Amino acid sequence: MIEEQSTLNDAEIKRIAARIDRPIVLVGLMGVGKSTVGRRLASLLSRRFVDADEEIEVAAQRTISEIFEDFGEEYFRDGERRVIARLIEQDSCVIATGGGAFVDPETRALILDRAIAVWIDSDIDTLVERTGRRSTRPLLKDGDPREILTRLYEERKPFYSQAHIRVLSHDGPHVHTATNILEAIDAWL
Repeated sequence: MIEEQSTLNDAEIKRIAARIDRPIVLVGLMGVGKSTVGRRLASLLSRRFVDADEEIEVAAQRTISEIFEDFGEEYFRDGERRVIARLIEQDSCVIATGGGAFVDPETRALILDRAIAVWIDSDIDTLVERTGRRSTRPLLKDGDPREILTRLYEERKPFYSQAHIRVLSHDGPHVHTATNILEAIDAWL
């Protein structure tokens, strides 16, 4: 687990990028910064960034909230798995997944087998603050966000901990988390 601020220069980033031969899939709870950090990471690597949730909405022509409301979580997870599988097969991009994607055993096995799984972890206070900025989180609509996030963290931690890499996300520039991910990948490869 990498925590401290990274000091990678451009040459080191290019060296690490050249070693990465498969997609990087970011997993973790909602609010850890998978999409924001993922965009920064993809930029550093000169790779395409894809938000799996956005791809699901395009494929379904519905919002994630609508899919949950109309068809339920099981239906959503099945579609999510198919979209993630397609994204992994397309190219060595950086993929941000929804918070529950890695909990699904088939999706988790697919990611672990064909990609580099990176768990972006964060403390509950930071997650509550970040998720409070948007009202589009279906799992936070019916209850106290702190209680829900704490419960989800405890339920999902055993799954997230199976990721190849774990990096902490703190308040501050997302480039720090992105470069910490690169250092962790470099050490793992």
